[in-house]
Amino acid sequence: MDFVKGEVLLIDKPLGWTSFRVVDHIRWHIRKKLGVKKIKVGHAGTLDPLASGLLIICTGKETKHIDTYQAQIKEYTGTIRLGATTPSYDLETEINQTFPINHLNEELLLKATQILTGEILQQPPIFSAKKIEGERAYEAARRGDDIKMPTRKVTIKTFDIININLPDIDFRIICSKGTYIRSIAYDYGKILNTGGHLTALRRTKIGDFSVDNAHSIESIINLIQNHI
Repeated sequence: MDFVKGEVLLIDKPLGWTSFRVVDHIRWHIRKKLGVKKIKVGHAGTLDPLASGLLIICTGKETKHIDTYQAQIKEYTGTIRLGATTPSYDLETEINQTFPINHLNEELLLKATQILTGEILQQPPIFSAKKIEGERAYEAARRGDDIKMPTRKVTIKTFDIININLPDIDFRIICSKGTYIRSIAYDYGKILNTGGHLTALRRTKIGDFSVDNAHSIESIINLIQNHI
């Protein structure tokens, strides 16, 4: 493997790891093995610490193609819990409101997915890495600042309900670059008048790359140590 010339590594990111931590961990091991001070390593699309799944890592000259990989469509699976909201739209923060769900039925649940399919206007969560006036939004949110997140257009190609076990809804979503699945969970609950937040998320595909072909961090480190 030639990490300086460039490699594309498919990583199955575990829960609890930031995307930056994965990059930093792999970079450290490559530098140590090669005995170099610097080597380019980057990822093609952030995954939240509470999400698992496919993370594309590029090294060396392959980092020039990060934007190309990042622009490809993504596929996710996960779980939305109805009946409650959180400020972060996921489990990072505590529940701040609860709502009844006894009016829900399969017809309403499926109709709400149709409303959120196609080109939609989405507002990113305030607890996100998006920069507002040069600062990460989550930094201001944690201070309790009043933040107004700008909306943007994203495309939801597919929003399928895989399983209904109220208050939980298991889903599969195929979407464009820049889509916040946490915002989909929040908007889905809002449409249903129940509130909603994300309790599980896994990225399964980026373009033609699949998590089925991805390596664990441990196996990638083993490759670095034994195949350079």
